[in-house]
Amino acid sequence: MSRLTTLALVTAVALAAGAAGLYTSYAANANTAAPAANLSQTQRAALGKLLALDLPDAKGVQQPFSAWKGKVLVVNFWATWCPPCRKEIPAFSTLSRKYAGKGVQFVGVSIDTAKNVAGFQAKQAVDYPLVIADPSLVQLTEELGNSSQGLPFTLVIDRNGGISLVKLGELSEQELDRKLAELSKS
Repeated sequence: MSRLTTLALVTAVALAAGAAGLYTSYAANANTAAPAANLSQTQRAALGKLLALDLPDAKGVQQPFSAWKGKVLVVNFWATWCPPCRKEIPAFSTLSRKYAGKGVQFVGVSIDTAKNVAGFQAKQAVDYPLVIADPSLVQLTEELGNSSQGLPFTLVIDRNGGISLVKLGELSEQELDRKLAELSKS
């Protein structure tokens, strides 16, 4: 794929996801809890794909999701060009520090370029791994419950591999703190 085609594809996905993300940040956002036993076959397969990912960080170091098996996993799909995404990262960093010793792992999956993520990290301290995903990974988020394929999109996966929270749009620190307090006790 040529550099111009890749740039056009990334730009198109960015604009569509940004528009959806902005829309959802103002619209009512549904939270759903789906224990592993209640996941649809599509969600179960998508969750399996997600947990099997091995994505590079901004320095090119592969970060396998399997390394976090057995932990409460907060997976936040975001991009540097997404204002609601950037807005929630400081709160996520705070909660990442708060729950680090309680079996909770945050990971940011950026639908962006390594260069943009590295530039973001140079300006904004982030206390959890940020990995880089190809724009095609947005399709996987749809299978996980992100029907509009917008950003930010956050999943909280419990220790048993069940989806405990699905949030399209900005997730408040208070809401996530309550969920993590509940899950880190189990």
